[in-house]
Amino acid sequence: MTADASGSRPESQASVTVREQRVRRDHTGAKLAVLAVLAALVIVVAVFAPLLCPYDPYAQDLSAALQAPGPSHVAGTDRYGRDLLSRIVMGTRPSIFATLALVALVASIGTAIGVVCGWKSGRLDVVLMRTSDLFLAFPGLVFALAVAGVLGGGILNAVVALAAIGWPKYARIARGLTLAQKGEPYLAAARLAGCTTTQLVFSHILPNIAGPILVTAMLDIGTMMMELAGLSFLGLGVRPPAAEWGSMMSENRSLLQTAPWTIVAPGIAIFVTVMIFNLLGDTIRDRMDPARRGSVRRGVG
Repeated sequence: MTADASGSRPESQASVTVREQRVRRDHTGAKLAVLAVLAALVIVVAVFAPLLCPYDPYAQDLSAALQAPGPSHVAGTDRYGRDLLSRIVMGTRPSIFATLALVALVASIGTAIGVVCGWKSGRLDVVLMRTSDLFLAFPGLVFALAVAGVLGGGILNAVVALAAIGWPKYARIARGLTLAQKGEPYLAAARLAGCTTTQLVFSHILPNIAGPILVTAMLDIGTMMMELAGLSFLGLGVRPPAAEWGSMMSENRSLLQTAPWTIVAPGIAIFVTVMIFNLLGDTIRDRMDPARRGSVRRGVG
């Protein structure tokens, strides 16, 4: 009896662990689907923003200035009588498109540099990695402020400034992953099969390191969005009267006590959007976690 009891206990514990892992995996999948739909909805709003605005976001009506949120203006109006909801919807465009372009830019440049450094090594690797150390030595946002100030502001210059501080992280990740893949037996087999260097990099290295790069890029969307909004708030991003969340908060910062909705409305837009993309990045990371996938497979097996 004792032997049977002791022998069955690990088996039951293993079955419970497998069930927990399956529930966790299903929960992650459902969460990923919901967050992907929300992120897609934000992008759809950005694409069709002019059609979704209830009012002209740039039309001024001083007789309706600083109206509190109500039936006619759901989010209220600003000091010029412009509908805040319409401006928030229109502000989705520069906020989303500039952020996605920025993340794609820094991920592409950083990954390319990292793969080259990891593959070639030698003096080129030393020069590029010490250059990345130089960029990382400065506080990121302070360095971006300096670059954007020198370039003269504007959304394009803000993207360039943030790209200048964003690529070293991707370069280091890609370099480490490339070095790890470089000694794998499948690459030696590919060389024996007659693959060129270009084929090895694009057909073998990049597909095998794409997962961590993608997760890092997804997690960076929220951060880059906040930094772009910060540059716009300081007058180094989108310039008024263009609708953008950070510049909207900057325009109305003197009205925080008398008309707080002019600050709260774009602030909520930033908070919700950043939260969606941060949670999406976290969920993708959990979904692509090799340790978790491995444990689930071992349990099922």
